[in-house]
Amino acid sequence: MPMKTEARSYWLDAMLKISLPVLKNLANDSLKECLPNTNPKCHKNALLEAFARTAYGISPWLELEDITGEERMLQESCRKLFHKALANATDPEARDYMIFGGGEDEKQPLVDAAFLCNALVRAPKSLVRNMEEKTKEQLIQCLMISRKIEPLNNNWVLFSAMVETGLYLLGGDYDEERIRKYVRQMLSWYKGDGLYGDGEAFHFDYYNSFVIQPMLLDIMNCFKNMEQEMQPVVWQRSKRYAAILERMISPEGAYPIVGRSICYRFGAFQTLSQMALYHRLPEELSPAQVRCAMTAVIKRIMEGPAIFDENGWLRAGVCGCQPDLAERYINTGSLYLCTAVFLVLGLHPEEPFWTDEDEPWTSKKIYSGQNMTADKAIKI
Repeated sequence: MPMKTEARSYWLDAMLKISLPVLKNLANDSLKECLPNTNPKCHKNALLEAFARTAYGISPWLELEDITGEERMLQESCRKLFHKALANATDPEARDYMIFGGGEDEKQPLVDAAFLCNALVRAPKSLVRNMEEKTKEQLIQCLMISRKIEPLNNNWVLFSAMVETGLYLLGGDYDEERIRKYVRQMLSWYKGDGLYGDGEAFHFDYYNSFVIQPMLLDIMNCFKNMEQEMQPVVWQRSKRYAAILERMISPEGAYPIVGRSICYRFGAFQTLSQMALYHRLPEELSPAQVRCAMTAVIKRIMEGPAIFDENGWLRAGVCGCQPDLAERYINTGSLYLCTAVFLVLGLHPEEPFWTDEDEPWTSKKIYSGQNMTADKAIKI
């Protein structure tokens, strides 16, 4: 386990090892040429998936101000790579121009247009304000294509709401009533104890962390007048879900492999990372114990056998290359949703999350014999 003085460096190295192949190739207009085609049926969407999901996870770090030294230089380099990458992704003349919609039965671009928009929500200064006007116009045109896609009646409603939010941030034509409608729909699917259904049905998987809770919070945070009376309740639910996620991390840094899209790996802990980023961790969790718990997970997975191919691209699996864990819609680009665990790198290196002394996390305390207060559900 890296010590507290090394933990941030370990996280940063892991994030860059995953993200740089995507950013560098797209900035060089060579992503289409180099991204491995592991699923020909949906490879046409893989470019947007890889880029948008990478941006989704690294954007709080790109937004961070007042860092110094080597990390500052790395950040500046990645900001430049992002803007070059975005210019190519949205330029019809570029080789890496991406599909944002247009097919009769093609809905997937809505998903990743939303992840890209969520990155903008998380980094309005470094990504939106510093965007070149030409790129901004190109991106607005691309998002106008995606917004025509009707969402499925499940977590996808937040993808439509997030695309509208992205258009709002970019100064484009957006529909606030559509955002409000889909936020209310998601809120109506709450099932209790910090968990939402994926539509009317409840699925035991990590979509509350991959999509539902983070996007719902980021949209409502962007429009603070929206469902104002519900905002404290939504924060309370996310805090409770963060507490549940922390308790799911074993003393060895493992966690339950359950539900679909498990190949998004430690992206399953996005909500826990987000609560730490926003200083909204549950009262019973210290920043240091959350850092240590998530570091154990990242270390356990990053040290899995052959999770990268010979060129540094992610391979499907959880702890290693395990392609049979991948659903039919998983391609190489899909896997980059794992970067969502790195949201908390948006906290300054001098924050207590990074500087406090190491602490054991909940399961480590319990399985070492420590006496603890019983866990309790929150009221509906």
